[in-house]
Amino acid sequence: MSTQDAARITVIREKIKDLPKGPGVYLFKDSAGRVLYVGKAIDLRSRVSSYFQESADLAGTRGPHIVQMAEQVVDIDWIECETEVDALLQENRLIKDIQPAYNERLRDDKTFPYIEIRTQDDFPAVYVTRSPDPDSKLFGPFVNVSGLRAAVNALQKVFRFRTCKLDIRDDEDRQFFRPCILFNIGRCTAPCGGRISREEYRKNIQRLIKFLGSKRSVVLRQMQQEMAEASTEMRFEDAARLRDQIKALESLSMVGDVDLDFQPEIFRIDPGKGLERLGQVLGLAEAPRIVEGIDIANLQGQESVGSLVCFIDGKPFKNGYRRYKIRSVEGQDDYAMIREVIQRRYRDAARGEELYPDVILIDGGLGQLHAALEAFGEMEVKPAAVISLAKREEEIYTRAASAPLRLPRSDDALRLLQNVRDEAHRFAQHYHHILRRKRVFGEHDRAIGRRRRRRVQ
Repeated sequence: MSTQDAARITVIREKIKDLPKGPGVYLFKDSAGRVLYVGKAIDLRSRVSSYFQESADLAGTRGPHIVQMAEQVVDIDWIECETEVDALLQENRLIKDIQPAYNERLRDDKTFPYIEIRTQDDFPAVYVTRSPDPDSKLFGPFVNVSGLRAAVNALQKVFRFRTCKLDIRDDEDRQFFRPCILFNIGRCTAPCGGRISREEYRKNIQRLIKFLGSKRSVVLRQMQQEMAEASTEMRFEDAARLRDQIKALESLSMVGDVDLDFQPEIFRIDPGKGLERLGQVLGLAEAPRIVEGIDIANLQGQESVGSLVCFIDGKPFKNGYRRYKIRSVEGQDDYAMIREVIQRRYRDAARGEELYPDVILIDGGLGQLHAALEAFGEMEVKPAAVISLAKREEEIYTRAASAPLRLPRSDDALRLLQNVRDEAHRFAQHYHHILRRKRVFGEHDRAIGRRRRRRVQ
């Protein structure tokens, strides 16, 4: 090992000492700051240190390409997660977004499935799907696919919901329909054949939704007690059946959050329809083509960053993405930070060096919109349309309207804006986490330097 490599490994090992002994995601970077590899771990410190131990046989355990990658690593970023599931979902998202050179898995459009309950139907069906309807009640994403399907089978025995694709209406004609075998074996209440009323069926669905939204500990304890009793009474087939059901239901805990663990590959919209509808909503002369989204991320005013994402014809244009480390604002002043990002991004455009987008979307409410418009006013720039989108109520604020616009959740324009807003938020949060890690590492490096100087003295 050369002297330069030895020094590099020493610096990395010192940084590893600050990693938590808990779940998270790690990012290996080269001397140019490029992300080489993204990985997840139940124990971050232990997993990352395994790459840089003298006794590590990376070629034998992980392949020669990982050896090549490890030889280029000069910096490590990491994101601490609450659970192993969070780490897995974070890893998946980062790999898809960054496309690191040494990640061979998860770079495609493969996604995690959901439980979809079509509450908009008269008799809601329940599906395990990778392409859910955003207007349905969703649970997921789930990371244990085989366990999820087994769990849904177990739940169907209890709540007797339908899983078919039939278009069942609440009318008298359905009483002449012959139910399928699932009704005969007690797995479905057969709303298709009029065997249950709409009200009673929906009560079952509401119980299912409540169960999926709970921690399920009471039900699992009851099933474990029944399994023990069946075993004591030598009803071994019943005990085995309950054991399998318990295992299946426990897999439901391997789940992310529908909103936080957003998978844009799944909730695709028709870009043309979204842009055409957006032009109508905003009163533009023609449908916009270029939409840029801006968001701010900080923690009590520290490591403040701004992000800008660009969508062309409704699709992310990664070469147009920009990150901004806030320079002129101290403390937690999101409005001032928005003004700084606007001025830094569109200053060149004001000089005619870059084209303006057709729509600029700010993540936030009326205050954020006013901050953006003030920044444009100082530059004497007249952009086509500046709007903001507030979370929770999903209200659209525009300069032209005195009251916010509230569109249906299924509206193509709203869904397009949500895609842009969520992507800007994700991009800002990712950069914010990286800067926080760098600050921690920087303080650690300075502390090491002070200790070394004391030893020399």
